[in-house]
Amino acid sequence: MRSARILLRARAATATRLRSLSTARSTIARRCTPAAARHLSSTPVAARRLSRTPAAARHLSSTPAAARGLSSTVDGEEEPIERDSMEYDVVIVGGGPAGLAAAIRLKQLEESTGNEISVCLLEKASEVGAHVVSGNVFEPRALDELLPDWREDADAPLQTKVEADTFAYLHSETGAIPLPCPPSLHNEGNYVASLSQVVRWLGEKAESLGVEVYPGFSAAEVLYDENGGVRGVATRDVGLNKDGSKGENYEPGMELLAKQTLLAEGARGSCSEEVMQIFDLRRDCDPQQFGLGVKEVWEIPEEKCQPGLVQHTIGWPLTSDTYGGSFLYHMAPNLVHVGLVVGLDYANPHLSPYKEFQRLKHHPSMAKHLEGGDCVAYAARVINEGGLQSVPKLTFPGGVLIGCSAGFLNVPKIKGTHTAMKSGMLAAENVFEAIQTEEREAVGYQEAFQSSWVYDELNEVRNYKPAFKKWGLFGGVAYAGASAYVMKGKEPWTFRHDSVDSSTTARIDDPRAKPISYPKPDGKLSFPLLENVARAVVDHADTQPSHLVVKDEFRDSMVGKTARSLREYGAPEANFCPAGVYEYPDDELVINAQNCVHCKCCSIKMPLEYIKWTVPEGGGGPNYQLT
Repeated sequence: MRSARILLRARAATATRLRSLSTARSTIARRCTPAAARHLSSTPVAARRLSRTPAAARHLSSTPAAARGLSSTVDGEEEPIERDSMEYDVVIVGGGPAGLAAAIRLKQLEESTGNEISVCLLEKASEVGAHVVSGNVFEPRALDELLPDWREDADAPLQTKVEADTFAYLHSETGAIPLPCPPSLHNEGNYVASLSQVVRWLGEKAESLGVEVYPGFSAAEVLYDENGGVRGVATRDVGLNKDGSKGENYEPGMELLAKQTLLAEGARGSCSEEVMQIFDLRRDCDPQQFGLGVKEVWEIPEEKCQPGLVQHTIGWPLTSDTYGGSFLYHMAPNLVHVGLVVGLDYANPHLSPYKEFQRLKHHPSMAKHLEGGDCVAYAARVINEGGLQSVPKLTFPGGVLIGCSAGFLNVPKIKGTHTAMKSGMLAAENVFEAIQTEEREAVGYQEAFQSSWVYDELNEVRNYKPAFKKWGLFGGVAYAGASAYVMKGKEPWTFRHDSVDSSTTARIDDPRAKPISYPKPDGKLSFPLLENVARAVVDHADTQPSHLVVKDEFRDSMVGKTARSLREYGAPEANFCPAGVYEYPDDELVINAQNCVHCKCCSIKMPLEYIKWTVPEGGGGPNYQLT
């Protein structure tokens, strides 16, 4: 019965999204060329009402794709594909906290200076916020700067102030030792919130200022000019068959051209990763480190809810050599946000972050908050854990990196929304100036970051995560305490990250590759994986090509009966994926791309990083409402 209710909710949510398409499609189609209108109408999106700037703010044109090296084959001959284009001053890729903060700040600058600026924001989810997930204890520092009067807005989804912080070490499946709450986890003045709801609210603010917000459009390709600079992005082609051939409803993607392109895709964004490689933006920083967060939202009896209670734990069920910890937050009137974050530099290929989370909920310190309630939402997403050492160069000709595309998460705080928003605001200010002065690279953004409180905050905690890597849980805790209470983050040394997470997985014959026996889900506190995936309301068109692609150089070694991941590493992807995408029935790799929740873990933790994560058709993926 429980599963049936979940599936009914998922189907109802999908039906509601589809019913909302016609108005959005017709609104956009009226402003596009016929071919562009056909492209928009064939894209399965649930777009929200759009508030538009005047059409004169940008120009529509058709650009031969051959100019970008694109063509189609007809009777063995190459012919150019024409793609419609739309021109703006700024195109922002990603409708999360960073992208929306940047968009709002740009329009504020337009108002204060009188210099018009056209801003377009693309979001690959079916609606703004539908791919956003976080714990979330929201620190309002950046929001206070961006929208100083936000507390006077009755619609602001920040209503539950933090009232109490607790911290504990779980030493066994039943035992817990209370610990002093470290300074980084003091949350006075912060709010327990759903970040997906906060982002929806910010999206409305951006639209009201004249930002053109286009949910349901995935940026699939970075466009470059004749000098090698970025000149915008192209959306994904629609109407392709599973084998990649053109279906009867095929339409090429659209080009969104801009003087400046802001990449705000979140951790491990595909366009961001390409740009970092093309412009060698990581040449002077350490490899990025990642963690995987797995989360549920529970509805509990209102009399049991303790709004504003914040609980964090370390220790069990993770071993002392695995970085991670849990969170549990009570949100008015009757919700509990609960989850586990696991550092992806762990060694044991048998470890399953999802199953570790499921057994964690049976610990008395967790179960007492959930018993008698219902799990109503599920989500998963990777987070950046590299800290300041792993932040790349932020600018390149024609654009910038902002938010988690660059990696501004404060690791011991487990917070990155405030730093992401501030980075978007700093970028907006410098991009705005660069456009006025016709500079191709907004170089002032880099200096602005290094002079900001974001830099100071990250610099103070730069050694926390690598200390855990060097000395394990207990040594890491000891160092973190010394840094926080004695050295105040001012130690004259910096610990480095020297490896990527895919390289830390032990081979199957390594003593660290210890099989783990996970308990069977009881259906009350813990659940089978696919039951929870249904709670994420995942929706991909099943006729499109897989967006999870085995890289060409690994096709012979990773596919088939001799797949190296299975034979050498014991198929860790079948364990770490929080959506059941990868499996090996009959010892052959099967990719269930339709299950994907867009966490990006596979592009990070796969042995040899043999998977390339590309964007599916716009609107595909999870549809988060409460996360």
